[in-house]
Amino acid sequence: MNATLKYYEDNAQDFISDTLNKEMNHQYKSFEHSLKPKAHILDAGCGSGRDSLYFKSRGYRVTAFDASKSMCDFASTLLKQEVSQLSFEEMSFEDRFDAIWASASLLHVYKKDIQEVLAKLAKALKSKGIVYASFKAGEKEFIKEDRYFNSYTKASFTKLVKTSPFHIKEMYLLEDSRPDKEGEFWLNCILAVNKS
Repeated sequence: MNATLKYYEDNAQDFISDTLNKEMNHQYKSFEHSLKPKAHILDAGCGSGRDSLYFKSRGYRVTAFDASKSMCDFASTLLKQEVSQLSFEEMSFEDRFDAIWASASLLHVYKKDIQEVLAKLAKALKSKGIVYASFKAGEKEFIKEDRYFNSYTKASFTKLVKTSPFHIKEMYLLEDSRPDKEGEFWLNCILAVNKS
């Protein structure tokens, strides 16, 4: 088990308490703008299951996974459905989803591996599929509280996407809404797959 995953196993309850009620209305709205009714969404790195619960309440079909067993157990109970324990590297879906929601999850993928993971996400999508992804805004790779993070600016993420199976539909910065995170910004991206 790597250090990032161990952090989530050891601190699952604190993390859930910190994020379960985080306000995400702006992100949901921009994502749903590109969705058809009853779209099938993959919540990739679902954490507590907060976002999956919202999408289910809106009538979407949701499949969810997380690398942390503790997160999967909590999310399974919250959603009243099975949540698979899976890493991005283990993902093997093909032409299955209309959209992928990857909120604050791809930021734990090493920069050297991100293109391979983006290719897996593209493979999992149907034609005209979209991905929402969020990263801490910046340029660094860093360790915080034993967790690995990658981060991107608008310019560096645009450069990354140019060599991926996606193109950018929308990209915007938002300040973290949690009271203790004032001054921290997130890069939010909606990507569309280049697949006919």
